[in-house]
Amino acid sequence: MQEQATNYIGVPVSQLPASERSAFIWRTYAHVVGAILAFAGIEMYLFSSGTAARLAPVMFQNWMLVLGAFIVAGWGASYLAMRLTSIGMQYAVFAAFVFVEALIFMPMLYAAFIQGGASMVESAGTVTLLASGGLIAVAMITGRDFSFLRGLLMWGGVLALVGIFASLIFGFELGTWFSVAMIGFAGAAILYDTSNIMNHYPADRHVAAAMSLFASIAMMFWYILRLFMSRD
Repeated sequence: MQEQATNYIGVPVSQLPASERSAFIWRTYAHVVGAILAFAGIEMYLFSSGTAARLAPVMFQNWMLVLGAFIVAGWGASYLAMRLTSIGMQYAVFAAFVFVEALIFMPMLYAAFIQGGASMVESAGTVTLLASGGLIAVAMITGRDFSFLRGLLMWGGVLALVGIFASLIFGFELGTWFSVAMIGFAGAAILYDTSNIMNHYPADRHVAAAMSLFASIAMMFWYILRLFMSRD
């Protein structure tokens, strides 16, 4: 598969033969599943080793900065995903990104386990996977090009970041409606990423494409978990 992909370097997915296009899409989703499993494995180690118990209280003291770092990390993944050409660099950045995401999620998961136990985290994870799978299915079945969402996502991301830092400076809480809005934002990002995977990514960037989609799914999980915690 890898040798075949190199024959289409720089060629958008939409211009590939049907068999190569299908192979690209399935490779991408396989990497997304691998990233989710790696993320879960890292979290299990952080909790079982006691690292989460030691670091989470420290991170709670700078919670809004952690939340800002989460959004910035997602932006960074999306930015690099469209620009990395080396497969080796794509894997290196993807691995680093999954590790950073696991660290950023650690205090949120720690608080969720204390507040609602494993069932809360499992419920949030299940809802995230179902919602993400549904949105991916919509994009694939309809075949619609959602690239028009790019401008909306850019402005939405800026507004979210401004809101986070404003809450940090002025001391107000980002309530339930912020989480709901960000879940919608993450859903739009999943549609946009899936559309790009089906139409616009170059054939040799399936790893970068997977990184971008994983970042959007992680964002949805973050805010769904946050919503569960606020309603408990």
